[in-house]
Amino acid sequence: MTDRIDEAGAAPPPSVVRLVRTIDGIAIWSGRIFCLLAVPLVVAITYEVLARYMFRAPTIWAYDVAYMLYGSHFMLGAAYTLYRGGHIRTDIFYMTWSVRTRGIIDATLYLLLFFPGMALFFWMGLQEALQSFDIREVSDASPWRPIIYPFKAVIPISIVLLLIQGVSEFLKSAYAAKTGREL
Repeated sequence: MTDRIDEAGAAPPPSVVRLVRTIDGIAIWSGRIFCLLAVPLVVAITYEVLARYMFRAPTIWAYDVAYMLYGSHFMLGAAYTLYRGGHIRTDIFYMTWSVRTRGIIDATLYLLLFFPGMALFFWMGLQEALQSFDIREVSDASPWRPIIYPFKAVIPISIVLLLIQGVSEFLKSAYAAKTGREL
């Protein structure tokens, strides 16, 4: 990153490069940690399938465990997906644009849509999670009645990780918009 030179012949500010690398490191770290949620998910579903079809003894907990683990895996991996550029984009247009045009559009959309939208989702998700913790919410959809307040906390945690990664992506976009080069 630091060996790239902008149009004026200067490298990007070292503090910006350090910040982007640090934030990207958080996304990589969280992606590696949260991908491990797939392991207990596979174990639980495999156990359920074996219990149901081999022993004719289905569990009452497998569905709840599966949706909570999969939902957590999906949500908590969103920042890593943003870092990897895996979220929805109309690539047929996007890939034909210059680096500067992509940077201008990305930086503008981060400021106008991403950050305000994530702030709203964070606020609403935090309110829901706090209320769920306050009442010690359990699932009414299952006879097992598992606690779901930790599961609801996944939403604001995921959004904080997305907001942090969004700062890195915005800085990269702003640099591309200014210089016509990727950071």
